Amino acid sequence: MTHKTKKAGVAGKWGARYGVKTRKAVATVLEVKNATYECPQCKHVTVRRVSRGIWKCRRCDLTFAGGAYTPGVLVAGAPTEAALIEAARGKPEEEAAPEKLPVVKEGE
Repeated sequence: MTHKTKKAGVAGKWGARYGVKTRKAVATVLEVKNATYECPQCKHVTVRRVSRGIWKCRRCDLTFAGGAYTPGVLVAGAPTEAALIEAARGKPEEEAAPEKLPVVKEGE
């Protein structure tokens, strides 16, 4: 009776109910919610969710507010994490476009 939810993961408790898309979507949310995160104070991966928006480090007992499913909160208009990573890597500068020559019409 072991390895019962190897394929389904945390959504295995719902069996064949509610549809594949719904179970997969809920499974990704639950995996993110139940994961451990790095503490902003002691830098150890020991932060767990206490309740909605409340996070606590098991090592240094730091309790802080964050997002409902992750400790960090994405703010509208702020660069996303992927954009920050791309900026840190340093994109190669785009090649300069060749200068356009003025268009000369016949008869002028």
